[in-house]
Parts: sequence; C-alpha cells; structure tokens
Amino acid sequence: MKKIEAIIKPFKIDDVREALAEIDVSGMTVSEVKGFGRQKGHTELYRGAEYMVDFLPKVKIEIVVKQENVERCIEAIISTAQTGKIGDGKIFVIPVERVIRIRTGEEDEDAI
Repeated sequence: MKKIEAIIKPFKIDDVREALAEIDVSGMTVSEVKGFGRQKGHTELYRGAEYMVDFLPKVKIEIVVKQENVERCIEAIISTAQTGKIGDGKIFVIPVERVIRIRTGEEDEDAI
C-alpha cells in the first residue's frame, strides 16, 4: 500500500476529486494548507502599502491505495491539476505499513 499526498492549486480540487472518483478511489482527506516552493510568494497592495505574501494557499489531498493503483492515481492527478504554470504543486508517494479501520477492525487492503 502507498499513501499519495498531492499539493495542488485550490481551484483544481473539484477536477482532481472527480478524476480520482472515475478510477474508483473511494476516499480521501483534503486539507487547506499554505506554503511555497519555487513560486516563492507574491506582493499585494493593502490600503496603499505593499507587502509580501510568503505562504500561498494550496490544497493537500491524501489518499491510500493499493500498490497497483498508484500510477493510475498519479496520472489522474497530473492530468487534471496541471496548468503548466509555476505553482502547480507536488505529488509525494509514501509507503504505508499498516491500515486499520476503527469501526470494524479490518486491516490493510480490506480497510482502504
């Protein structure tokens, strides 16, 4: 099993969710996060004063899938979240040792 964490632009979340649903991803966790990478940030004007916004709003999607579904999930995220502009985000793939569904006690792939 693998955990896929994707950091994407907020306006892309609905498209990504729909693309993942089409390939039978049954659940995900979505968090509003802030951060920066090469995009660095930007300046904004507020009441006549310019100031630097270092952390940009992003959305983090977390899903756990079977090993054989990892590439399909990555392709779905890239094809829907990519704009071709700086700040499109990142995808991280992390090994998962164990999963337990609290309600039933099911474990590992049965618990996904």
